[in-house]
Amino acid sequence: MARIAVLGAGIMGACLAIFLARRGEEVVLFDAAHAPLTGASRWNEGKIHLGYLYANDQSLSTAAHLVTGGLAFAPLMEELTGRPLKKIAPGDDLYLIHARSVVPPDQAGAYFARVSQLVRERAGGARYLKDCADARAYALSAAELGAVAGEAIVAGFRVPERSLCTVTLADQLVDALAAESRIVHRMGTLVREVAAIDGDEGAWRVHGEAFDYVVNALWHGRLAVDATAGLAPPPGWSHRYRVSAFIRTTHDIVAPSAVVAVGPFGDFKAYDARTFYASWYSAGLLADSGDVAPPSPPTLSGVAKRDIAQRIASELGAHLPIVREVFAATESVAIEGGYVFAQGHGALDDPAATLHRRDRFGVRRKGRYISIDTGKYSTAPWLAHAVAQEIAR
Repeated sequence: MARIAVLGAGIMGACLAIFLARRGEEVVLFDAAHAPLTGASRWNEGKIHLGYLYANDQSLSTAAHLVTGGLAFAPLMEELTGRPLKKIAPGDDLYLIHARSVVPPDQAGAYFARVSQLVRERAGGARYLKDCADARAYALSAAELGAVAGEAIVAGFRVPERSLCTVTLADQLVDALAAESRIVHRMGTLVREVAAIDGDEGAWRVHGEAFDYVVNALWHGRLAVDATAGLAPPPGWSHRYRVSAFIRTTHDIVAPSAVVAVGPFGDFKAYDARTFYASWYSAGLLADSGDVAPPSPPTLSGVAKRDIAQRIASELGAHLPIVREVFAATESVAIEGGYVFAQGHGALDDPAATLHRRDRFGVRRKGRYISIDTGKYSTAPWLAHAVAQEIAR
């Protein structure tokens, strides 16, 4: 039995800790927050990516890297939580192509067809959030587009991607963590450094304790801890602090899930008839840092949160009018988010921005110190499963 420190109790750290504990390892789970899954892993749109979003990566590298994790997400997460997934959006995503998109409609349509073929060629499509073994993307007719979209939207496509409510899933993962007797929780503990005790292949020290392995599953602060282990970061990263609106309505509203892409960017998710997610990128982006250690998250006043909600309702609603109806029927709205790490940077309206590619993520090692770039929320269980298999052979 190995003793393993897992740094970060977001989706990656939580999944890894559970997988390791169930393989008989002793796990100590560290996080600076007061409880697991309080940051971006709780507060995001919950898209389980198959690759459709990254139409500006014509190499298909991003889609090829994302699709395996996306198809594995549901079965692995149900194994981890011991429960069926809840609050899965009932409808396929609509991709609404903005007039100022960096990817024109014809190019987007051709890309979506290639991604659909990629999904069909992979095993596991039947166990996605919906059965997508025969994945296809469909162009919306002029009448269909006019029924849902504003004037700046020049084309639309229906693709077989779905999303789920991350708040609900975070609660399920917290319960699963609590049920594992081999996991010791060290919440409220900020890890700034690690050190090898007797060479990289021996034990490592975290907060004065020795561990057989240390796995850095942080998002906010991972690079700074890596540096203390002697792992230099690859160039070209960004830490972005983003917030979005998480909405509960007073009554049922039938609405599609949709993405405005790619340049001007917004996202809307209908998990059920009363639970919604809404974001407009420029309204919710509060920090964008290329520093190894990004600044502390901003503290938002009630007035600032109301202003962000109003901007999202106005700007996203201009392209997807149903959004304004949802905001008008609000019973409660939470403006929440967290830091998102990406091995890429730049503005989304810049075709050359490296953020349009998200294929540079995965695992880096220095002896028994392992650092994981999760990549996307949807790839976390797949990567966690692979790392757990490597450690607990």
